[in-house]
Amino acid sequence: MTQTLMAQEISQIPDAVAACLHGNAAQLATVAAELRAFDPQLVMTVARGSSDHAAAYFKYACEILVGVPVASIGPSVASVYDARLRLPRTLSLAISQSGQSPDIVAMTRAAAKADAMTVALTNNAQGALSSASQYTFPLHCGPERSVAATKSFVTSVVGGLALLSAWQEDAELSAALDALPEACTAALECDWSALSDRLVRAPTAYVLGRGAGYAIACEIALKFKETSAIHAEAYSAAEVLHGPAALVGSGFPVLGLICEDAARDSFSTTALKLAEQGADVFVTGQIEGVASLPVVPPLHPLIDPLLRVVSFYGFIEALARRRGLAPDTPRHLQKVTETV
Repeated sequence: MTQTLMAQEISQIPDAVAACLHGNAAQLATVAAELRAFDPQLVMTVARGSSDHAAAYFKYACEILVGVPVASIGPSVASVYDARLRLPRTLSLAISQSGQSPDIVAMTRAAAKADAMTVALTNNAQGALSSASQYTFPLHCGPERSVAATKSFVTSVVGGLALLSAWQEDAELSAALDALPEACTAALECDWSALSDRLVRAPTAYVLGRGAGYAIACEIALKFKETSAIHAEAYSAAEVLHGPAALVGSGFPVLGLICEDAARDSFSTTALKLAEQGADVFVTGQIEGVASLPVVPPLHPLIDPLLRVVSFYGFIEALARRRGLAPDTPRHLQKVTETV
């Protein structure tokens, strides 16, 4: 059987990660030095869709590693409402696979006018977003033709982590990034077919995460919707008990993205509680009493959630086909969405 475009692009993730890291190394050193001199007291992110999930990943990583707060700014503040922003000592990070969505470009221009330092992560280094930004880091992941973003999402996260690593001169994170392409290859080999068996006819599911894993939960929930017509909702494992757990009963499917980090114990307690309510709980980790999905060995607390989504991508492409859907061409969607 001919591979889908989505499957081909998923298989390219390890090489795309390596290209992203190597292709931007020289400019990363330059921008990192400027960031240390600029010493931003706020980071704003500008993105939509999967790119916004990459921005949320950057938020957690930046706040944990750097201690600088990160806020997602609605692009319509500039593109529709034409608001004047006040952004002293602010880093503006825009993420866009296409690099041409008018609202992302408009917000970046507004940030520049407000004296923010503007940086773009994009797969289109010749696009309007690049022209509007002070610095551009190309994703170097090659053409992505499947509607569902996969390798461009992963490289967007990697680009953000590489920026943080260079900015903070973090040797441990840098070493983990160097090992990431090989870890991605191993992640693609993880077999999540047990989850596929449970979800082949499921109409809905919850996806739980903590920290950067919550950003990955949001990305996974989106992919469930757009490729497999499953109404999945993402929640923080800390928030799901504040209301959403009321819907969880016998047979309700729950995917918990547990990593070996500071949130593991409390996350495990939540997973077990939902299992006690009758949920079919699957977790990425070893917890007695719930189903376990295979994962690669821990690499770094700020990278391990990303490896979860690499394993998930191979799983979701196969699940979409198993459900009789075409993962390359989801209903009512197109590759580039230009919003204002």
